[in-house]
Amino acid sequence: MSTVELTKENFDQVVSENDFVLIDFWASWCGPCRQFAPVYEGASERHPDLVFAKVDTEAEQELAEAFEIRSIPTLMIVRDNIAVFAQPGALPETALEGVIGQARGLDMNEVRKSIEEAKEAAPEGGAAAS
Repeated sequence: MSTVELTKENFDQVVSENDFVLIDFWASWCGPCRQFAPVYEGASERHPDLVFAKVDTEAEQELAEAFEIRSIPTLMIVRDNIAVFAQPGALPETALEGVIGQARGLDMNEVRKSIEEAKEAAPEGGAAAS
């Protein structure tokens, strides 16, 4: 499967219609991004059941800002509309395969339960700034 180019127009649709999406935030001028690209493409060929997507942070600055991307490349994994992994830096092939394996192994019911528990433990409305 080829890599999907994400934009602010198609982002929500791609993420909501797919159970497992890997997102590479990158830019053409970024050396580590260019080094990571063939590793990412290779993984996309080995895992045709997953959606591999890219966000050009130069063209899609609003998306990069929405996800608070401060360093590129940044890899994010979204399962069932929940970001389960986000880390800046170009991963070597073995590390990328390890992250994919860990994300595949997540019990999403447990992840949702943990999120709910964290919300319930948080103070209502968050802390007030003074």
